[in-house]
Amino acid sequence: MQCQEGPMSVDDRTKTQVEPLFLLCGAFLALAVSGLNPHDRLTWILEISPFLLAVPVLAVTHRRFPLTPLLYRLIVVHAIILFIGGHYTYAEVPFGFTLQDMFGLSRNPYDRIGHFAQGFVPAIAAREILLRRTPLVRGGWLFFIVVSICLAISACYEFIEWWSAVALGQGADAFLGTQGDPWDTQWDMFTAFLGALTAQVVLAPLHDRQLRLIDRRQKVTASPEVAAQGES
Repeated sequence: MQCQEGPMSVDDRTKTQVEPLFLLCGAFLALAVSGLNPHDRLTWILEISPFLLAVPVLAVTHRRFPLTPLLYRLIVVHAIILFIGGHYTYAEVPFGFTLQDMFGLSRNPYDRIGHFAQGFVPAIAAREILLRRTPLVRGGWLFFIVVSICLAISACYEFIEWWSAVALGQGADAFLGTQGDPWDTQWDMFTAFLGALTAQVVLAPLHDRQLRLIDRRQKVTASPEVAAQGES
């Protein structure tokens, strides 16, 4: 009798190894496009910096700690959201104005999308690292700790915005993107909180399946004899 999730096929392994490279190339293409005549060059640099910091880390750790396809894809989506915000500045993104008109909002809400992603994507990243590198198991404590990590990341990002405003003065206005809202910082963190909740509720089943496949592939790589145990 064959297990429901047997060892990965050669095609599956090839796809898992090649897909991150295609995603990286696509992300760099989007980065290059976003850098063509941005609204404000300094804002663009500040907005894309998380991606430029993340790429070397992902490249160095790819062989010994490959991430799930889901997480790689989410990272690229998040990067594109940053690139768009950096190109136009968050307060001037055309899609945001479309949403503003559609829902009768008082401001361009594109930055809310960015901060939702700031909770959504790190939630899956934190969940993956905790499940693969710590004794934590699936359950309430994992859910709570992941949300807490995402809120900490969001708060640290607000610190960076604050320090940028202090250091750059008026030059950081587009980066801050408050649009005159005195509660913008609180809204940013709350939106990230919602993103962290949503990611875990919606994507946990898919994420768990991919984590099991990665675990099985690593066991097969470590000991080819494990491949025979996929069937019994």
